[in-house]
Amino acid sequence: MDIGKNILAITTNLPEGVKLVAVSKTKPNEDILEAYNAGQRIFGENKVQDLTKKYEELPKDIEWHFIGHPQSNKVKYIAPFISLIHGVDSLKLLKIINKEGQKNERKIKCLLQFHIAEESTKFGLDIQEARDVLDSEEFKNFANVEIAGVMGMATYTDDETQIRNEFRMLYNIFTQLKNEYFSAADSFYEISMGMSDDYPIAVEEGSTMVRVGSKIFGARNY
Repeated sequence: MDIGKNILAITTNLPEGVKLVAVSKTKPNEDILEAYNAGQRIFGENKVQDLTKKYEELPKDIEWHFIGHPQSNKVKYIAPFISLIHGVDSLKLLKIINKEGQKNERKIKCLLQFHIAEESTKFGLDIQEARDVLDSEEFKNFANVEIAGVMGMATYTDDETQIRNEFRMLYNIFTQLKNEYFSAADSFYEISMGMSDDYPIAVEEGSTMVRVGSKIFGARNY
């Protein structure tokens, strides 16, 4: 498994402006360093304990993304250093992130997660729930959270048309929210969609950020 070569193969084909998040969950530090030495700087983890350990041990110019669904009681451990939290789907969670951001005197960037897949196991808001959050007085008073865009996962299927339609749905949600709430905010620009199996379709449908694990590091270690 040539991690450096895999990264190059992906980044060479990504259009300008599309970021690669190397999903390093379950992977050892040496694999991450191999990717780092190939020029990769953004890595995604989904377990707080693993993430804080890797943050301590690895180069400090790595941009860490939390790509799982963060548990409320664990946000405090990643609040001091996290660059982006991908899976935010409630006002309650935003409130906690804001509180921890305040303690650390920093603004924490988040993506609102939308449920675009047919599988009920996936987390996420629908557009009306997102509007309810963004319209709430409580949200308007958050000074330590920055909504940087949207995130969603397509159904795990071979049906390319379905995947494309789901990504298109997320793109449309992004556009609606941009127009309704963030038209003056340059900070609202990310559309995080696409993983190892479907990221080329996601990019065609307007993704600005793809999360790729197995295509870089090989199968997951459990």
